[in-house]
Amino acid sequence: RGLIKHLEGVTHNVLTVGGFFDAEDLYGPLSIYKKVEKTSPNANNMIVMGPWSHGNWAREKGFQTVNHIYFGDSVSTYYQKEIEYEFFTAVLKEDRKPNLPEASIFDTGKNKWRAFDAWPPKETVKTTLTLGTKETLTIDGEQNAKTMFSYISDPMKPVPYRSEIEGLRFTPRPYMSDDQRHASKRNDVLTFSTKKLTEDVTLAGEIMAKLNVLVSSTDVDFIVKLIDVYPTDHSEYKHNPTNIVMGDYQMLVRAEVIRGRYRNGFDKPEPFVPNEPTNVNFQLQDVLHTFKKGHQIMIQIHSTWFPYIDRNPQKYVANIIKDATEDDYQKATITITGASKIEVNRLK
Repeated sequence: RGLIKHLEGVTHNVLTVGGFFDAEDLYGPLSIYKKVEKTSPNANNMIVMGPWSHGNWAREKGFQTVNHIYFGDSVSTYYQKEIEYEFFTAVLKEDRKPNLPEASIFDTGKNKWRAFDAWPPKETVKTTLTLGTKETLTIDGEQNAKTMFSYISDPMKPVPYRSEIEGLRFTPRPYMSDDQRHASKRNDVLTFSTKKLTEDVTLAGEIMAKLNVLVSSTDVDFIVKLIDVYPTDHSEYKHNPTNIVMGDYQMLVRAEVIRGRYRNGFDKPEPFVPNEPTNVNFQLQDVLHTFKKGHQIMIQIHSTWFPYIDRNPQKYVANIIKDATEDDYQKATITITGASKIEVNRLK
């Protein structure tokens, strides 16, 4: 992340390529493109984001999957022949501007490539996902700041980050599109869902979680997830084992975590004042995802995600690794108020 600050005065042809399901580095390609775009007007700056895990744009499996989700056939081959080949032919062989859109972005809900003049696209409208009573989620709904949603977070019984048991992995790639039904059944996870959509809803670009919270302790983490709930009659995918059922599947589209002590900056850690209303705002990484007619949009909020995220004792100590004792790990009551919202951008 420290590299970004050096990207100024770039005059090259730049093609930044990334995967929307890159568990190693989703932040990198999005931030590189945006920084060069901001600081270097003389650069021919382009971005490609596909339905890949880390580096999979350079490989071809024949059909593209991430964990249980199928995204189409020969996706990497399309990128290599139609985008990468054109870029290198133009700038290295023929000394011309590539005949490519500024942004070639894969819609991970409709499984199709889209071309844009900029990223995030300009043709979007700001939209709010609003938390409502009885675990409802509304698009641009009316907020009620007096509404309260509470759960008890216990670091000794953390929310698993996967729906399946897995052994030690170098990088936990499958979680990026994993089924979230295991989490939505838990009492320590808040789950909000829209009704079944009557039309396609395409979210494009940045996502901002704006939480208004009350915490009974002095430190806690927050995880916010954006999820695509499949219809009950969704067909099965041939690559999955028989125990994976796609009907009612809750596909993780995007998620992010913040350690609460850093809510006002990573250089300014500070404890919570118990039970005092506090704003916790943080950005999720970009998406281009169509929630199709008949699907539902879901938001989940919780405070543990183990072992992907180390456990927060939920008691503020100066250095968790060095200073936290067994007794410091304690339950906390977390309340999310109706003043909270998720800001997204809807494609026109």
